[in-house]
Amino acid sequence: MNLILEIAWTHVRSRVRQTGFAVAGVATGVGFSIMMASLMQGSQDDFTERLVNTMPNITVSDQRRSAPQQPAETLYDSAEIRGLTPEARRRGIKNPLATMAALEAWLPGGVAPSVKVQGIIRYANHDVGVSITGIDPRREGLVSDLPKQMRGATLTALYRATNAIVIGDGLSEKIGARIGANITVQTSEGARVGAQVVGLFRTGVRQVDESSAYVLLKTGQILSQQTGLINELRIRLRDPMNARAVATRIENDTGYKSVSWQEANEDLLSTFIIRNIIMYTVVGAILLVASFGTYNIISTITHEKARDIAIMKSLGLSEYTVRSIFVIEAMMIGVAGALAGFLLGYLLCLALGTIKITNPFLDSDRLPLAYSYVHYALAGMVALVSSVLAGYQPARKAARGNPVEIIRGAT
Repeated sequence: MNLILEIAWTHVRSRVRQTGFAVAGVATGVGFSIMMASLMQGSQDDFTERLVNTMPNITVSDQRRSAPQQPAETLYDSAEIRGLTPEARRRGIKNPLATMAALEAWLPGGVAPSVKVQGIIRYANHDVGVSITGIDPRREGLVSDLPKQMRGATLTALYRATNAIVIGDGLSEKIGARIGANITVQTSEGARVGAQVVGLFRTGVRQVDESSAYVLLKTGQILSQQTGLINELRIRLRDPMNARAVATRIENDTGYKSVSWQEANEDLLSTFIIRNIIMYTVVGAILLVASFGTYNIISTITHEKARDIAIMKSLGLSEYTVRSIFVIEAMMIGVAGALAGFLLGYLLCLALGTIKITNPFLDSDRLPLAYSYVHYALAGMVALVSSVLAGYQPARKAARGNPVEIIRGAT
């Protein structure tokens, strides 16, 4: 084995220039693949984090997945009944406090009640449709980052004025309402109240900041025109990735529709799959192109060392041994290129991290990057495999040559 390694090292070292170009090609492929993976994974993680922090992990509403079976359908199985009007039910989750207590007994996270109502905010000749959520400020921190996203006040400011309201800073800019402004809130059902803006919030998601507002539970019930109404339970888990499984259990236990953040954003999350396919396709193409350089080097070495190959085979070295020499040479190039690529990729990521981005809707002014050993391991593995495959064919061809014909052709 030492002899094989020594011969392989001698071959690689004897052509420093070509070997250097091959290593540089592999390093470039590995470095840029790491940079691209870091950038795309970082942007994906940043978007997912904002998405998770902006909305509850699970939302339990007073709706059902399907309309309940009507009494007539239960009594007359053999008859087909059409045009039935579903039984009118009182809105809201029944016994919300008992339901919350039952969930808190096993749920790995926090629960908070809320009242969701659609309305119109009117101020200075501006009418803007918004989603208004009645909340309990004392429990809101258990299910969202709203207390951390407040600007100019805290959530406790909702207790300081009659019908106090907190609006997004995007909505504030759109209608020109600042803290202390008196606005009118009206719903489609005819409820209308005057409210005072006591605070602003900023989630970083423009659509949310321009179309959301928060009030106290009592104010939300007034807008819904139903005393004691709780039509949503919002839940945050310690591990948001378990939201889908937990939502399924909650729906089975309570009968109410439970929507995880993954289900609510399936269309957005599906785009990540496409992004990842594109990313790995481009990365694979870069490394494939780099492997051609390795193939060229090994092919050149086997052609120039044909006489040496014949001598080695005439001295008793088997085809497997000769083939192993050139495969090891390809591995040396792949390992050297991967190590150099790791350094290049890290430096490229550091360079990207210094680029400033001016965006008023982002809390950070830097590109989101993900530093993960998985990117390095994957790029290094692909580079090594592609180098070995690139070196195997020339090695296989060289090992099969007849030493007598090789020496005769060389002379």
